Amino acid sequence: MKAVAIQAFGDPEGLAVIDLPAPAPAGGQVLITTEAIGVGGVDTVIRSGALAAYGFREGHIPGGEVAGIVTAVGDGVDASWIGRRVWAFTGTGGGYVEQAIAPVEEILPLPADLSPVDAVTLGSSGVVAHFGLSHAHFSPGESVLVRGGAGSIGIMTVQLAARGGAGAVAVTTSSAERGERLRGLGATHVLDRSGEGGEDAPGGYDVIIDVVAGADMPSFFTRLNPNGRMVAVGAVGGQPPADFGAKLMADFQKSLSFATFSAATVAEADRRAVRTAQFADASHGELRTVVHELLPLEQAVTAHRKMDAGEVFGRIVLTP
Repeated sequence: MKAVAIQAFGDPEGLAVIDLPAPAPAGGQVLITTEAIGVGGVDTVIRSGALAAYGFREGHIPGGEVAGIVTAVGDGVDASWIGRRVWAFTGTGGGYVEQAIAPVEEILPLPADLSPVDAVTLGSSGVVAHFGLSHAHFSPGESVLVRGGAGSIGIMTVQLAARGGAGAVAVTTSSAERGERLRGLGATHVLDRSGEGGEDAPGGYDVIIDVVAGADMPSFFTRLNPNGRMVAVGAVGGQPPADFGAKLMADFQKSLSFATFSAATVAEADRRAVRTAQFADASHGELRTVVHELLPLEQAVTAHRKMDAGEVFGRIVLTP
């Protein structure tokens, strides 16, 4: 089968199409013939080499979520899965392939009206958005800022905050055109990447959901209201400065909170329940998925170039 691997850390050109033997599922696993592969921000961070200290090596196959048809099952897996359309979480990699392996507990059947492309656009990002807001103890009526609103996680956070009764939903993004698209998804205020905006923008925020992190992250602490909470759900902009906590201490009397959030800390049953509900909502048009572009698997380099350049609104999906 064809796969895309990281031959050399760094630029997108380090990705290469390779041929691999078709895999066979082990006990507790399924084999999926992929129809759609999500391209996530974490894929580009891994490809850059920034996470090499965490065990990622050259030769790694990126991709954490796929959708397609189960074609084989391993020992201990119900054979009735064969032939079913599913979404699957493949972990920290292994998704940029024509045939993917996933643990049976990490697959979910697709509603009849939900396409594989929509499934990988929503599957991981919707869960991160849901539990990220929960981790921030978001309540109806509170003001929310989504830092990095144009990516798939940001887009889902905007929708869920608006549906959850936020008093205001502000976004940072790179252009007025993107801002208008985000308004159509539930944003009430559009700010530039520095967090500046129009005169009607809220003076402060009860909750900030940060997909970006990076060098500018500490400057957003000052935008929190007293008892405000910031939750970092991603780091597509890189790591924050080592002394970023100094900004929190400088506003000690505001009782601010900062936390990180990874969906890996959520029980599998809870993730499954939320994802099932979101898939149903999307199939009924109550949640909107935003697909930036469909590209063949062989054009993964192009997909990563677009991600690195900040051109993507929503999610790029690869198709074998």
